Amino acid sequence: MAALHACGDSGDLARWQFVHKLVNELGLNHDVSVMNSLISMHCKCKRVDIAAEIFKNMKEKTLVSWNVMILGYAQNGQIINALNHFRLMKVQNIEPDSFTMVSIIAAVTEFSTLRQAKWVHGLATRTCLDKNVFVKTALVDMYAKCGAITTARKLFDLMDERHITTWNAMIDGCGTHGYGMEAIKLFEDMEAGDIKPNNITFLCIISACSHSGFVEEGYQYFSKMKKDYRIEPTMDHYGAMVDLLGRSGRLTKAWDFIQNMPVEPGINVFGAMLGACKIHKNVELAEMAASKLFELNPNDGGYYVLLANIYASASMWDKVTEIRSKMEDRGIKKTPGYSSVELENEVHTFYSGSSWHSDSKKIYDFFEILIEKIKDAGYVPAMDTMHDVEDDLQEQM
Repeated sequence: MAALHACGDSGDLARWQFVHKLVNELGLNHDVSVMNSLISMHCKCKRVDIAAEIFKNMKEKTLVSWNVMILGYAQNGQIINALNHFRLMKVQNIEPDSFTMVSIIAAVTEFSTLRQAKWVHGLATRTCLDKNVFVKTALVDMYAKCGAITTARKLFDLMDERHITTWNAMIDGCGTHGYGMEAIKLFEDMEAGDIKPNNITFLCIISACSHSGFVEEGYQYFSKMKKDYRIEPTMDHYGAMVDLLGRSGRLTKAWDFIQNMPVEPGINVFGAMLGACKIHKNVELAEMAASKLFELNPNDGGYYVLLANIYASASMWDKVTEIRSKMEDRGIKKTPGYSSVELENEVHTFYSGSSWHSDSKKIYDFFEILIEKIKDAGYVPAMDTMHDVEDDLQEQM
């Protein structure tokens, strides 16, 4: 069992293949606990297809088996499968526990739709699982991620018991949606109580300061983390600090901060720097950040496109062509962006540049009406990032 957990935690494909083979050779493939661990291990290795096959072939499925499979789907972005397995579990008269509910709430949170949030909240209430501190925390996090900050705060204020994760979820929710002062007040309330902040709390509050432009406050929290709580900053903390400085336009300070880091900067640090350069149109620092990103993650098309857009904003069209040629030569493509919207209990997903939706003609016809309305309101299309494209197509894009 220890070997299974170690393999799952490592995410090493060779290890899980070896352990899976060993389980079969030892005849342990009928042991429910072992098979549950195998399912969990494959999910952590992002091989949900193998986990699902193991689950399907299990002669005996316990509540733990269902929980592990549902969580595995949720953690790997297969939300529909997670919800379908939950419904199937209910059909087989297996009652969920708090672990099941947290997994389902995590799955629904990925949709970020209020209707689904209310549905799962009602389910937690009907099963009396909403009294559990971890279920309540998951609900707070879910509403915050759906943008329903007021609802999240009401649930938070009504809680008799709060875990460190509860405080982190509420601070992060406020910070993400621009309520920086509320996030700071929550942090101060937390410090005044029995629960002390951890490394995640500091990541949340620094990010909150970043979203609200509180640069000095962010610096203070970064210093407080190590000075008062002896928490060593992780790469995520360094990335948050670069984002804090970069968003505010202090690009030189952000770059100096990177150069003076006591550890080798990671992808998220240089990614935050490149994003800031895009906002503030700094080509020189963008090239330096992009160069590091291309070394660290040469197959991510997003960074190439971001640098190309920065060049385009500066009308450096030869550089734009150079970047596009590099992407083509190396077979690098950017994953298309998408957004989702819920309508009449159905989630519709739209990918950038796609017209596959059954109502796409109606959608684009209405889009034309909206374009005319925003033009009448004074909107002027930003066409400084496109080259070798006809004016009317530039405007449409």
